[in-house]
Amino acid sequence: MANRSLPELLRLIVITDPILSKPFGLINTIEATLEAGAGMIQLRDKHANSNELLESAMRILVLTRATGALLVVNDRLDVALAANADGVHLGPDDARVSQVRNIVPENFIIGYSTDDPSEGKEAESQGADYLGCGTVYKTSNKPDAGSAIGPDGIKKMVDAVSIPVVGIGGITPQNTTEIWNAGASGVAVIGAIMDSSDPGNQTKEFLRTYTDRSG
Repeated sequence: MANRSLPELLRLIVITDPILSKPFGLINTIEATLEAGAGMIQLRDKHANSNELLESAMRILVLTRATGALLVVNDRLDVALAANADGVHLGPDDARVSQVRNIVPENFIIGYSTDDPSEGKEAESQGADYLGCGTVYKTSNKPDAGSAIGPDGIKKMVDAVSIPVVGIGGITPQNTTEIWNAGASGVAVIGAIMDSSDPGNQTKEFLRTYTDRSG
């Protein structure tokens, strides 16, 4: 993790979308966000096969290693381990956090998605390192994500657990401050960066909201 702690790296998680990023190019988009200070890339591609996902992970890992950022793979523990990625991000339909924790290297990062504080506490007890919590605001990028929980939903999760909570779903630089004020450690974004014509500058806008808040 270079000189940055996990909470610092979690300030901005960029979740990949190969379709939205087509105009600028996925790798170009990731490279721009990392150069601008993004701390974590979550490789997410529901349509790629195992070999394609592994190839993408290997290419992205070169970029994250060079900038001191982290790479986690969405859902696919096998790909994360094969690529020597930094971690995996799990959901309710994936393997239990405790099962994964028992078979991965000591410093392997496990993220878990839930908007239910009781599930968040359970994931923490099983060894999750951080929680992705949402959908905070309505979004078209994850149509199966359920109802929006708003900043109040983030605060309930933050109050229930001691590990970092990251807000996800419909997040833009304009509403990020509400997520910070609810106690989140960071935000995770898809469309706001993947669909941007200037992903580097958009990344800076997200990180500036943290600087403005803390400064």
